[in-house]
Amino acid sequence: MTTRAGFVALIGEPNAGKSTLTNWMVGAKVSIVTHKVQTTRARIRGVALEGDAQLVLVDTPGLFRPRRRLDRAMIAAAWSGVADADVVVLLVEAHRGITDGVRAILDALAERTGRAKVALAINKIDRVQSEVLLKLTEDLNAAYPFTQTFMISAEKGYGCADLKAWLAGEMPEGPWLYPEDQIADLPLRMIAAEMTREKLTLRLHQELPYQLTVETENWEERGDGSARIDQVIYVARDGHKGIVLGKKGETVKAVSKAAREELEEFLGRKVHLFLQVKVRPNWLEEAERYSEMGLDFRDGNS
Repeated sequence: MTTRAGFVALIGEPNAGKSTLTNWMVGAKVSIVTHKVQTTRARIRGVALEGDAQLVLVDTPGLFRPRRRLDRAMIAAAWSGVADADVVVLLVEAHRGITDGVRAILDALAERTGRAKVALAINKIDRVQSEVLLKLTEDLNAAYPFTQTFMISAEKGYGCADLKAWLAGEMPEGPWLYPEDQIADLPLRMIAAEMTREKLTLRLHQELPYQLTVETENWEERGDGSARIDQVIYVARDGHKGIVLGKKGETVKAVSKAAREELEEFLGRKVHLFLQVKVRPNWLEEAERYSEMGLDFRDGNS
């Protein structure tokens, strides 16, 4: 049997549905999904199988105009994911159409993609009329020579099987890059930290989620098959610590419970999760925090 394997970079604006599509293709939750923009920080790779092909999905941070060092490092990570890919898929939200952000991505695509084929996936098609879809497809294909166009709803799964089958056929021949049972190349410690960060993002509002980060400090396998996981939530200010803890510690307790339940489901065993909140005023300027997120601190300088 001839096997195929390669890298697929999913790009688009924040909230275009890249994480949802990654999770659909992998068949498990490897990428955190929230309605807040800029949720995906590191290039989380999901590993999906389709027949004799292995697709390594590079779920890049959404492309937007960077303001801070963390933003710049995230953008650099997104574009380097594109440069390494065999196929690039641009996701565009059907109901938002060609925004300024989409235009900026289209302008940059030609010089950034190298030899990779670029496919277009118009997502959230259930939100618009068919004539709007048709016009959007024509306009986007006039703006860039896409190899293929797909109409999908990543959330509902419409059209995703066709996209996955096409991607499988486009992968170069060669041995699989990961063991058959592996679904992500992020260390478990990082996946666990991302799950807790997702729960914090869902519970907290406005700007705070971008002012915090979560790290798994300790992971201990216990004799009874369970795992003890100690995590630290770093915030930039004392006031933020109070918000994360909540009244009588209610917020952090609820976050801990939700994260623990999801971790137990993901790992298939019992988890003891312990969260601490620490104030580190300059964490956004510390190289070590970036490497914990899988980002390059130096990329934030550009």
